Amino acid sequence: MGNDRRTRRRKPRQKINHQMKGKLAGLFGAVLLALVCLLGRITYINATSGDKYKKQVLTQAQQKFENDVLPAKRGNIYDRNGNILATSNKVYNVILDCKTVNSDPEYAEPTIRALKAILGIDEEKVRSLLSDSRTSQSQYQILLKQLSMDKKKEFEAYTTVEEDSPLSDAEKKERGNVKGVWFEEDYLRSYPFKSLACDTIGFTLARDVSDVGIESYYNSTLMGADGRQYGYFNSQSDVEQTIIEPVDGKNIVTTLDVGIQQIVEKYVNGFKKKMGAKNIGVVVQDPNTGEILAMDAGDRYDLNDPRDLSSLYSEEEIKAMNDEETVTALNAMWNNFCVTDAFEPGSVVKPIVMAGALEKGSIAEGDNFVCDGGQAFGANNNTFIKCAVYPDSHGTEDLMHVIANSCNDGMMQIAEKMGAEQFIKAQSLFNFGSRTGIDLPNEGSGIIHTMDTMGETELACSAFGQGYTCTMLQEINAMSSVINGGYYYQPHLVKEIQDSNGSTVKTVEPVLLKQTISSEISAAIRSYMEDSVIEGTSRHSKVQGYSSGGKTGTAEKFPRGNKKYLVSFITFAPVEEPQVIVYVVVDEPNAEEQADSKYPQYIAQGILSELLPYLNVEPDEAEEGVVPETELWEGFDGVLEDVSGSDVDEEGNMVDAEGNLIDMEGNRVDEQGYLLNENGERKLNENGEYIKSENLESFSGETLPASESGEAVGDAVSNPAAPAPPENQEDPIVGNDMESDGLTNEEAGLD
Repeated sequence: MGNDRRTRRRKPRQKINHQMKGKLAGLFGAVLLALVCLLGRITYINATSGDKYKKQVLTQAQQKFENDVLPAKRGNIYDRNGNILATSNKVYNVILDCKTVNSDPEYAEPTIRALKAILGIDEEKVRSLLSDSRTSQSQYQILLKQLSMDKKKEFEAYTTVEEDSPLSDAEKKERGNVKGVWFEEDYLRSYPFKSLACDTIGFTLARDVSDVGIESYYNSTLMGADGRQYGYFNSQSDVEQTIIEPVDGKNIVTTLDVGIQQIVEKYVNGFKKKMGAKNIGVVVQDPNTGEILAMDAGDRYDLNDPRDLSSLYSEEEIKAMNDEETVTALNAMWNNFCVTDAFEPGSVVKPIVMAGALEKGSIAEGDNFVCDGGQAFGANNNTFIKCAVYPDSHGTEDLMHVIANSCNDGMMQIAEKMGAEQFIKAQSLFNFGSRTGIDLPNEGSGIIHTMDTMGETELACSAFGQGYTCTMLQEINAMSSVINGGYYYQPHLVKEIQDSNGSTVKTVEPVLLKQTISSEISAAIRSYMEDSVIEGTSRHSKVQGYSSGGKTGTAEKFPRGNKKYLVSFITFAPVEEPQVIVYVVVDEPNAEEQADSKYPQYIAQGILSELLPYLNVEPDEAEEGVVPETELWEGFDGVLEDVSGSDVDEEGNMVDAEGNLIDMEGNRVDEQGYLLNENGERKLNENGEYIKSENLESFSGETLPASESGEAVGDAVSNPAAPAPPENQEDPIVGNDMESDGLTNEEAGLD
């Protein structure tokens, strides 16, 4: 049994002998020596480089406080004479450092009182920020945005106590305990002329965000690049800073002329006040360069407050709008009718159609046509397209009288001679159906017929501007090429780009894209349009002392038979060497009979009567140096009389007979628009504040009922047989929202 028993052996305990004790003592000594060396090294680093590492140990709050954006100034926009249309003024955001204010019980109340008394900041708002656990230790809380520099200086003057200050000790202590308030720089976009050319200039939604006008199209040029300021605290708690300076945006010099724009808006406002319309558009262009001198798209709004709908709607109407309705109303107000909207142009295209037919060789200058009141179409001649004078007729006409009489029958015969293919090619030659490439966003393209959609009635009606659509820019640009010798220039709004110091970095030259017709055909068309002013449908536009050409247009809107018309007029002066071209569209005038092209002629005549002298165009029909006075539309009487004795100075500002600046009501103002008394001093209100004029650009008042239209001019199309325009398969305002340099004459293969 003894052999079956298992014996367990115990491990002997290992005892620390003398040798092991020596090893342990050596290891302990080594560790101790390392710690002494490490402490020595830390002491050395702290003594020699402590500040370097201390500077990097910042709290998040400190980093936010000392890492700031330095905003770049957005570039200015000028008119061609140097008048500022848009600029950016330095403003300040008021920042509260709650942690600093809460660091001492004596700081809170003096700070709250100073913010309320000087800056008008609600004291409950400040108390809430100081007491709320979520913000009480914050070093960055925005109390107020866009504070003026004057207010900033006033606050700083209050909190800065000089040694020799006459203040009492209690007052010095009060002001000295204002802590934790600082000012962050920013810029506020400002528009000195308020609503002038609002649709063309556009506005910024934020400092560098814009969707409208020149501000949008040239946004990347104007915006610049922000800088940054980096800071840290040194051993004495002083701030060490590194600054990356901002790069200010570039300035833009436009082709616009403030003086011309004021003249245009003066007569548009006058017509609106006396008669009114659904919409009125005016474009003034230099036909020899493509430069847009003025553009008015109807609805006006203050660019400094672009979301204010009060110019178009009553307070009750605005309050009743939901969000969707408000957005719709704003977009409609901001829309540039001259650029985006496409419509049937009517008879204003007749000179262009005739020029194309002459250029294609379909007709000759000596051709005659017989107007018998209209043309019949269809297999059974069951579709009859009338001339405007039907059941009367114009009889036998040469080309001049086809234009002067605005004869639809003659134009239909010309289109028939051209045929659909040549007609469509001629339309494309003048850029109908394609965007012009103007440097504005959201340009419409209009739509013309193709060979698949153009039948004989479509061809006939296209000859007098019905059955297809175009924009105002397409029409005026095509007509410019017809009257300037045949040269088609790309329309543009910018002449020059400058750096922030005002030095020119780029000059925008006129871009000649193609030649549409010969100079001989151009001269012939000018003479035909001159005859229209002398004895034809354009005679109501005559400005005494100046030769001019013109063409009326009356287009019945679709669906036919609704008695809704768009009437228009295009004119140029002088005849031999045109210096300016003006296109006026009146959409649904407030008249019982809308089909009267005298209405846009009244506006154009008023504009030309002031525009030509303003441009220093020599009267070419003066007799013995005497220019007879032009008798304007009687509807302007009593509407424009407040400014009838005014003139425009070299900088485009309205002045009285003595050369003093005035507003639209004839009140004397200074360069900033403040009202002046007879001694030239600023007027004060009852609170001792300067009074700024509210009538610098526009008239006010309701639209008055229309007077009798009187004599019909003879352009109207009132036949249900006129086809509807073809449907556009694409969004007409997609694209054309990027900066473009276009083509130079050399690149286009032109001299």
